[in-house]
Amino acid sequence: MKKTISYDKLWKLLIDKKWNRTKLKDESEISTASLAKLGKNANITTDVLVKICNALECDFSDIMEMVPVEEKDMSSEQHAED
Repeated sequence: MKKTISYDKLWKLLIDKKWNRTKLKDESEISTASLAKLGKNANITTDVLVKICNALECDFSDIMEMVPVEEKDMSSEQHAED
């Protein structure tokens, strides 16, 4: 089964800390582009992840996880590869 990255844990942690995305960007000193990639569950560098974890005083496992790719996503990927 294929898996992909999910940053849902990050968004839940922000809610718990009463932070918004702007505060995350400012406190962690990440770019707007990196924040946008996070919102799309896209790949980002470990440097960005470290900055976020330092700002939130947490670990990688607190902000991200590997989740199974939904079947509809897999079928669209297969068509893109054809």
